Formats: sequence, C-alpha cells, structure tokens
Amino acid sequence: MEIESLYRRYGPMVMRRCRYLLRDEAEAEDVTQEVFVQLLRHRGRWVATYPSSLLYRIATNLCLNRIRSRNRRKEEHMTPRLLTQIAAWRDMDAGLVLGALFDRHRTSTRIMAVMHYLDGMTHEQIAAEFNMSVSGIRKRLRKLRESLHALEAS
Repeated sequence: MEIESLYRRYGPMVMRRCRYLLRDEAEAEDVTQEVFVQLLRHRGRWVATYPSSLLYRIATNLCLNRIRSRNRRKEEHMTPRLLTQIAAWRDMDAGLVLGALFDRHRTSTRIMAVMHYLDGMTHEQIAAEFNMSVSGIRKRLRKLRESLHALEAS
C-alpha cells in the first residue's frame, strides 16, 4: 500500500467522516492525519482489499475514542465545581454534606477521589496504586460524581 496515494485518493472521504462524527474542524483534521499515521505504523498488519472500508473503519474508531475522551474530560471537570459549591454553602454544614456523600461509598473510593481531585493524580497512577484497571477507577469516580449530583438535586 502506497500511503501517499491512499491519502490523496481517500483523504477527503476520511475528513468528511471525521467532520461528521466530531463536529469540530480542527479535531477532524487531527484525526484524519492520525488515520494515516495508524496506517503507516501498522502497514504490515493491514490487508487492503478495500482500502476505503479499512480507512472508514479506522476513522470511525479514532473519532469514537476522541468523543469518549471528550466526554470523560467534561465529567471530570464537573466535580471540582460542585465541590466548590458545597464548600461555599452557608445554610448547610459542608462537612455534613460530604459526610453523607462519602458514607455511600467505600473508603477506597474516597481515597481515590482525594488522589484524583485534590492531588491531581491521573487515573493510570491511581489504578497502579490500587492494583485496579483504569476503567475500574473511572467507574468508581463516576458513581461518586453521580451521588454528588443526586445530593445537589435534593
């Protein structure tokens, strides 16, 4: 497979797919380039009987990964704002609210929250500390955020 000729021929198709899924021109350009970088990186593994199908599939997977990452970042940034709001509550004791929140979760989840939100550790670093998967850490922190949102709504 000649990557340059594939880029010239299928690059516009890949770009349209990325634009459609991501709804962001700059991000679509980045992912379009990443599609062809992936092709270069793994050129021995790909069987390109139908290069358009292969490129379409790679583009779709990379775009979906970007969307998932984007959504995770949004979720992760919500909690510090809510914690700041809790700390500013004057008519309630913030300690009682946090106590009610943490009583619903394991002690290890509380420690994970402190490591991530206060100490700035990444999910990967926390996973290594607890000998857990990164997705397990994300799941625990997501459930903690959901509990916080429920408390805020009540």
